[in-house]
Amino acid sequence: MLKSSTCIAATLMVTLASTASAEGELNLYSSRHYDTDERLYSDFEDATGITINRIEGKADELIARMQAEGANSPADVLLTVDTSRLQRAKDAGVLQSVDSEVLEARVPGYLQDDDNQWFGFSQRARIIFYDKADVSEPPLTYADLADPKYKGLVCIRSSSNLYNQTLLASVIAHAGEEAAKAWAQGVVDNMAREPQGGDTDQLRGIVSGECDISVANTYYFARAIRKDVDGLSAERDMIGWVFPSQDAEGAHMNLSGGGVAANAPNRENAIKFLEYLTSDQAQQYFSAGNDEYPAVPGVGLSPSIAALGFFKPDDIDPSVVAENIPAAQRIFNEVNWK
Repeated sequence: MLKSSTCIAATLMVTLASTASAEGELNLYSSRHYDTDERLYSDFEDATGITINRIEGKADELIARMQAEGANSPADVLLTVDTSRLQRAKDAGVLQSVDSEVLEARVPGYLQDDDNQWFGFSQRARIIFYDKADVSEPPLTYADLADPKYKGLVCIRSSSNLYNQTLLASVIAHAGEEAAKAWAQGVVDNMAREPQGGDTDQLRGIVSGECDISVANTYYFARAIRKDVDGLSAERDMIGWVFPSQDAEGAHMNLSGGGVAANAPNRENAIKFLEYLTSDQAQQYFSAGNDEYPAVPGVGLSPSIAALGFFKPDDIDPSVVAENIPAAQRIFNEVNWK
């Protein structure tokens, strides 16, 4: 019988503390670029005595680098954002399976790879925002974004954006390719402008009046609650939000996670680091420092995230979504979603 997640968490912190004098290194390849992650790294080093050496870059570049390095790769851990990159790393053969009671107990089954090659550590919901003054009946589902009554009102990022790729891939998983293509065409027809900028720019589009509806990940808006974001925070009260599809599959979630590198020279340290990322302390850093939702159930939310309210998330297996990424990219091209 497995220990409870709470007992596992307590045991984990005791184990980390007891190894504070341990020697060793951890070579981390990361596509996460958030200053707040510094606290994650420093606290792990303080608790274990393990020195973290970091190489940062875009996920695809890091995966290609690990492939090129082959058996001589110094990488111990790959951290990246979005299910598609995690699955791409697995498919590229740069990750390995690990057996960890802590990871199994702490990370929900649908947020980990079936072969234990990657695990999710934080999430963001991809939801609908709208101008409260101009939109009296906002879209309540992702399907609604394609409704002709919203023609010329929608701002959303480009098809090259991985968050949109997994969103469309999830539509394919739930409704099939034919319905997904019709949806994508409807969204293109409803765009207020050609896709441009990041998620914050979609929200700023509501403030500027360029669009009345936008799609963005929650942590971009929550960040504007927690601190000043130019062109957004001062006017955020004009923006409402909807967690889509609450009577159906639930809100689409983007996953940030990682795995142990296939040729990790410091394998045991790599597993310790991934286990640390599931601790209550680390999970709270993800929420308080970067306005993300913890992957581990029961961990408290930061005030900025809690302010958005409770909702039903889509708990579809991320691996199933990842399998539909190629089809999503093809559909984007077919409907001319730039």
